[in-house]
Amino acid sequence: MSGVGPAGGRGGVADTADVVVVGSGIVGLGAAYAAVRRGLRVIVVDRTDEPIGATVRNFGHLCIGAQAGEARRYADVSRELWLRLARDAGFWLRESGTLVAARHTDEIAVLEEAAADGGIRMLDADELLRLAPLRAEGLLGGAHIETDLQTDPRTAAAAIVRHLAALGVEFRFRTAVTSLTAGRVSTTRGTIDADAVVVAVNHDIDQLLPEIAERVGVVRCALDMMRAAVTLEHPLPAPLLTGWSLVRYGRFADSASAAVLRERLHIERPDLAVLDLNQMYTQLPDGTLIIGDSHATAIAPAPFQPEAAFAAFLAEAQVLFDMPAPRVLERWQGVYAKGPQDFLVERGDEGVLVLAATTGIGMTTGLGLAEENLAAAFGWAPAMEGTS
Repeated sequence: MSGVGPAGGRGGVADTADVVVVGSGIVGLGAAYAAVRRGLRVIVVDRTDEPIGATVRNFGHLCIGAQAGEARRYADVSRELWLRLARDAGFWLRESGTLVAARHTDEIAVLEEAAADGGIRMLDADELLRLAPLRAEGLLGGAHIETDLQTDPRTAAAAIVRHLAALGVEFRFRTAVTSLTAGRVSTTRGTIDADAVVVAVNHDIDQLLPEIAERVGVVRCALDMMRAAVTLEHPLPAPLLTGWSLVRYGRFADSASAAVLRERLHIERPDLAVLDLNQMYTQLPDGTLIIGDSHATAIAPAPFQPEAAFAAFLAEAQVLFDMPAPRVLERWQGVYAKGPQDFLVERGDEGVLVLAATTGIGMTTGLGLAEENLAAAFGWAPAMEGTS
């Protein structure tokens, strides 16, 4: 059986699959995509009825060029897979790159240091103002990160599910995994025997495999975000980052100049520092603007969202953009896995492969994380040419 919807073994007889993927977020979808492109029978199990976690609660910003090291390698692989999936699954994605607005000389210094490695074009203030509907006051210049992509995460995730189902992947939604043993996945709708099992449940790893979560220190990071109707002189042509973003992403944050920038930001704006702000923006095809975001880490973050964070988001947006006050349409809390390393890649006690992006860059790196690690763990050859 292929398709989307609940199904399962009946009469005490286990179903079989070459690969069972637990979790339908972007890493789980990447794992299913990697397997089905190699001609394997794949079943994806998820306790919800569609992707509703970190995969749909983000900016849709695929920030390839802001990564470094292992994250950049996964991001580069992901970029090609995103382009292919957008073409074949038919969802909106644009090769926009990313704009960075700099309003202080230390922000320019961070950008110039990173630009020396290539893939980043420095912009003076006049050029940036022609590209983005920003206020001229205080703007010194910025940069364009050339490799980045943008999508609408809500429509992209649903489209990928439909596309994988058309390729033969079976999705068992509203189905919870109760236990994992060697070669067998027990669920609330029966058991599945499989040659390979991939667990890609993001922060819920502590519920399914708590011993791994505790040993490697995976907790949850909760963030506040909003979507607003805005009136801009012209559309924002790409995601927009600020100095607060530069102290977060690996390619920038690890530089000597970023330490100077971080110190200034925290001294000048302790109110924003306490929010662990990433001041950034993406504009969706309908013209609405995604604004955010703050960060709070805990094993189980409180669901209560402080209005101070949203007030700060709106105030900073009006300082940066040349526009009237935004009209807020939605507010939400995103949650993602956070750990001491960028990624969790581990073979569990029962031989399952456990995967998670643990720094909030799952959309950027998740497809590549799955592709590379499934191939390595299971000894797979490269995916067949010509398969979707």
